[in-house]
Amino acid sequence: MADQPEFRGSALVVRGTSTVYDVSQGSADVRSGTRCTARTRFQIASVSKQFTAAAVMLLVERGAVALDDDVSRWIGDCPPSWRGITVHHLLTHTSGLGHWEDFPELDLTAWMPSDELLKVFRESAPKFPPGSGWYYSSPAYVLLAHLVERAGGDPYRQFLTRQIFEPLGLHDTFAGAPGDRSEVAAGHAEGAVTPSYELDVVALGAGDIWSTTGDLLRWDQALATGAFLGDASRRLMFTPHAPTGLGELDAYGYGWQTGRIAGQPVRCHSGDNAGFKAFNAWFPDLSAYVIVLTNHAEPNPATLTAHLTRAHLLGT
Repeated sequence: MADQPEFRGSALVVRGTSTVYDVSQGSADVRSGTRCTARTRFQIASVSKQFTAAAVMLLVERGAVALDDDVSRWIGDCPPSWRGITVHHLLTHTSGLGHWEDFPELDLTAWMPSDELLKVFRESAPKFPPGSGWYYSSPAYVLLAHLVERAGGDPYRQFLTRQIFEPLGLHDTFAGAPGDRSEVAAGHAEGAVTPSYELDVVALGAGDIWSTTGDLLRWDQALATGAFLGDASRRLMFTPHAPTGLGELDAYGYGWQTGRIAGQPVRCHSGDNAGFKAFNAWFPDLSAYVIVLTNHAEPNPATLTAHLTRAHLLGT
């Protein structure tokens, strides 16, 4: 990667059953001098949305949730302006709800009671009627996490652990604040540790998961092989439901973007939390996966993913 800035974090490229690139390097935490390894757990930021969408689809398969349910079935005190917003709209970012920059009163690094957070969301009018446009919305995925709690009967983090992480053997993956867990990276900005996003309430369902490249590979392969979720659910997750206008990644499914990278069809998602960036990409035509996790600002994981794809999958 001589033409790339120094990479700090973990990157993995797998094609079929062969690992063609696997690197972990740089500081996991500059305060302690800890180095990144393959077992270092990073915030995967908005790649977490893949798990939120999967949790919803599990509940759909069980008949507990319907994709055309109105949001008011699961979220109390919905304002009149939310009328007509469905689970499908939340999953595809077509609800009209805003993103973090549309809620300047929120401090993304500070805990707050969940009812206060939902109150902030309710007080902001949607940008367009549901289904009439596309606008990326992390708050929409926070609402989906609350739906999972109500329909699934467990706190969101426990639902993910019991229904997804443990059955798939994702032993290095968890959601929420890390507490005293080991092998957890610190986020960095300009060479120093930066305050983390609040993960237990504010980023719930939208960017709250920690993982490793190895666990994300197992996650991708479970979806690719049909080891997790039924065919209909997986087909819906990867259907390009809504055009995004975001260059080659031009459509959004349920927790996954679709389009092309380096000319190859891809199913993917990026992530960007304070001090962390991530990119998870599955290339179905190549039977290949490229996963990049970093706790530093550079290089951009999407750019690095394209480079790794060309260098290690396409030989260009």
